[in-house]
Amino acid sequence: MGTPGSIEIKHFKEVREENNYTQSEFASLLGIKNSTADIERGRTKLSGKVVAELLRQFAINPLWLFGQSGQKYLKISKGDVSPKVVTVDNADNENIVLVNQKAAAGYPHNVQDVEWYNQLPAFDIPLPEFRNATYRGFQIEGDSMLPDYRPGEWVMGKAVPSIEEASNNRVYVVVMYDSVLVKKLQKLPDPSKVLLISLNEEYLPLEVNVHDIQEIWQVNSKLTFNLDNPSNSGLFQELQQSMEELKKELKSFKK
Repeated sequence: MGTPGSIEIKHFKEVREENNYTQSEFASLLGIKNSTADIERGRTKLSGKVVAELLRQFAINPLWLFGQSGQKYLKISKGDVSPKVVTVDNADNENIVLVNQKAAAGYPHNVQDVEWYNQLPAFDIPLPEFRNATYRGFQIEGDSMLPDYRPGEWVMGKAVPSIEEASNNRVYVVVMYDSVLVKKLQKLPDPSKVLLISLNEEYLPLEVNVHDIQEIWQVNSKLTFNLDNPSNSGLFQELQQSMEELKKELKSFKK
């Protein structure tokens, strides 16, 4: 807990007042319930989430906030989506960390936590397609990318350093501040926004702000375990059945 006179509370209040927000407006902006009054009185400590939001929305340097730096603002490049942590094996070679569905839930909040990455499985693929770049594996969750990407499959993503280097209409793993999405990316006339498109047409495209994206990984391959049960066999049977029914109907018209 801080005290009302502690440096981080003084700085927190300073940011709010400089930007002309009331305690309730500032709370709403930072995802705090009701009001920032308890923080400013020293009753509630500043959470990591609030510190991250101050950095994201106001470019406030966390070290300045806690009195460890004289530099108040950090210049955040809006287009920087490069990996925040790169992992290596015992021989100092980069390896491929696997982020499963469960880990994906915590990934956005741990993108800079080296210890967190060490808990995840990692391996190396000795193929030319996986050289000279950073790769990461992500497990598909949900059905928004059917039929190409099925729940439980893994996609291998190549790190993209900036949003400018992302290609239109390619599939990417997009790490937001609160979620990990696998989507087709489309740039918009407004360079501060991109459109994230699901392959499953039941899902509407999602328009997001570039500064809400932490990392982007271009999908270059996938691991699948559905070989015994080809994904299109059921669909193929349905189509065959429909064709047979159509033929019967056509015959009855001819009579």
